[in-house]
Amino acid sequence: MNAWLPFEWIVALRFLREGRMQTLFIIFGAAIGVGVIVFMSALLVGMQGNLFRRVLSSQPHITLERTKQQATPVLRAGKGQTIVSTVQKPSQRANTVDQWQKVRDQMQARSDVMAVSPVASGPALVVRGAATQAISLVGIEPEQYIKIIPLPEKMVSGTFRMTNTDMMLGTQLAEDMGVQLGDKLRITTAAGATLNLSIAGIFDLGSRGANQRTVYVLLSTAQNLLNMVGGVSSIDMTVRDPYAAETIAGVIANATGLNALSWIANNNQFFLAMRAQTYSSLLIRFFVALSVAAGIASVLVVSVVQRQKEIGILRAMGGSRGQIMRVFLIQGAVVGLLGSVIGSTLAMGLLSVWRLVAKNPDGTPMFVITMDASFFLWSALIAMLTGLLAAVTPALRAAHLDPVVAIRG
Repeated sequence: MNAWLPFEWIVALRFLREGRMQTLFIIFGAAIGVGVIVFMSALLVGMQGNLFRRVLSSQPHITLERTKQQATPVLRAGKGQTIVSTVQKPSQRANTVDQWQKVRDQMQARSDVMAVSPVASGPALVVRGAATQAISLVGIEPEQYIKIIPLPEKMVSGTFRMTNTDMMLGTQLAEDMGVQLGDKLRITTAAGATLNLSIAGIFDLGSRGANQRTVYVLLSTAQNLLNMVGGVSSIDMTVRDPYAAETIAGVIANATGLNALSWIANNNQFFLAMRAQTYSSLLIRFFVALSVAAGIASVLVVSVVQRQKEIGILRAMGGSRGQIMRVFLIQGAVVGLLGSVIGSTLAMGLLSVWRLVAKNPDGTPMFVITMDASFFLWSALIAMLTGLLAAVTPALRAAHLDPVVAIRG
């Protein structure tokens, strides 16, 4: 088989075979490095994907609201006069979206928008006996809203049912008020409206704060309680590309004159944390790759020193500097390739063990880890490039050895 291989390959493979133990150690070191890189990459992608899914499944991609208006005093002080005044914010009714049905229809006609749902929300109090707690009352159209936030999937007790006499609340609020399915609670708002509603379901939005303050009712019920009859406070929507939400929000704001808030702008700290985590992981992987390259280079440097006579003989027999250089570059590439194959296999085993061990109390996976083939392909490519780069210095040193000096030792 060797007769069909180029001269450089024959010599490179023979050098690797002759230093068998040395070759095995450096391949093992490269395999560990590749395994760590693949394992960390898959783990990070899986964890961040899970976090993004949780964030996106609990809030709309874009929320349209009426632009906040700056109130100004009506009276102005004349010469020698002083007027003391208080500038109050507009009332809740004044903050409703004008012609919201028209805006909704415009948004539904956009190709980059998947779902649109009007929302009437505002502060309220929930009362049970002597217990009172402030809440955020959210009125929705169930058929449209579940396309934005999948509330049926988040139910932990009861069913997703919405009528004029029903309400749904979070797990923490239910615990604080000491209520369960079928119990009645009184909702009171600043507009002076009061209504007794029955608990039809209890949900978990994945956030203690949201579970403690959020109460869902029908849109018409919220409109009556919040003095928004016929109006809505916002329009929620999801878009086809969540990561383009900020750009789309800007376009929609310019077209409608409304204030468009994207989930990206609302979760700025979350994105900063994800970016910091990604940079930290990249830094760790870089130093792992650097240590693998240093290991390969050190072994090949020693190999050049040990094989000075063989290199000198090859040069004396007509071997060019380019051929000698390629011999050591091939060694580096072969070590990197074998290390990537073994390391990828090791990473697959570690990921399989992780999926069996890392589980939630209910037995479901902590987060989904996908063994994407691209991880392994990129790792193989990086390992080969690392091996080649690590071999450059030893290869140059070997190529520039003087044949006479090398043979004499």
